Amino acid sequence: MKRHSAKKDFTASPGVRFRAALKAECPLQIVGVINAYAAILAAETGFKALYLSGAGVANSSYGVPDIGITTLENVLIDVRRITGASKLPLLVDADTGWENPRKTVREMIKAGAAAVHIEDQVEAKRCGHLGGKQLASPEEMCQRIKTAVKGKTDPEFLIMARTDAVATEGLNAGIERARKYCEAGADMIFAEALTEVEQYREFVNAVKVPVLANITEFGKTPLFTTEELASVGVRMALYPLSAFRAMNAAALKVYRTLQKEGTQKKVLGEMQTRAELYEFLGYQTPKAK
Repeated sequence: MKRHSAKKDFTASPGVRFRAALKAECPLQIVGVINAYAAILAAETGFKALYLSGAGVANSSYGVPDIGITTLENVLIDVRRITGASKLPLLVDADTGWENPRKTVREMIKAGAAAVHIEDQVEAKRCGHLGGKQLASPEEMCQRIKTAVKGKTDPEFLIMARTDAVATEGLNAGIERARKYCEAGADMIFAEALTEVEQYREFVNAVKVPVLANITEFGKTPLFTTEELASVGVRMALYPLSAFRAMNAAALKVYRTLQKEGTQKKVLGEMQTRAELYEFLGYQTPKAK
């Protein structure tokens, strides 16, 4: 198996590593991981940055929908596990900042994260690709960003501002909000639920900071390719739950097969072997004498 993680400088802070990855690839593909082992798989595949989704934490770690139920500490538990297993820079979904963006940023840095994104919904948030979202005022969101910036104990840590405004207020309103968020101190912009690739170009031209495209499945945004995103200047392509969805489908198939057949023989070919697991974990089993 080809290993991708050797000979890298892990002495730099996570924020520095994220910035370096951002310069090295355009767009930088950021893949969602729901646990430490998924982070290992992503790193060994060759990705340069990881993502922890708020929905992923809520769904996989707590078995609840992504409607603002999980807390800062709930998310930090998974952050620590992931950063303990992989030194790739980790972008973390920080929801609305949990009413204390300064503390959120401080604790994320302590846990080993490289960056967070904070969104402009009200505290009782909803998934960005669902209807019925309610937005905080631009002024309130700018205050969240300013407070978050004050929490930086590492100046290289990045704060991304996510706006859900396009789906509810229109493209121009979303762009205007993004401009204000940059003025408030946001290092990057997450333009959520866009439906046309040219809309990203307008964000890129307007804000002059790196823009992220959320290429999530079964949502409002088409599954644009990296080539399409690069053509309009998008710097980051996010795949928040792609592997998680595939894991769920595979697990459900195994459970149903076991229930129906009374054996897993028919699905063995779809499983990772014990040897493969140990190889990814770097575990050398003792040889029989």
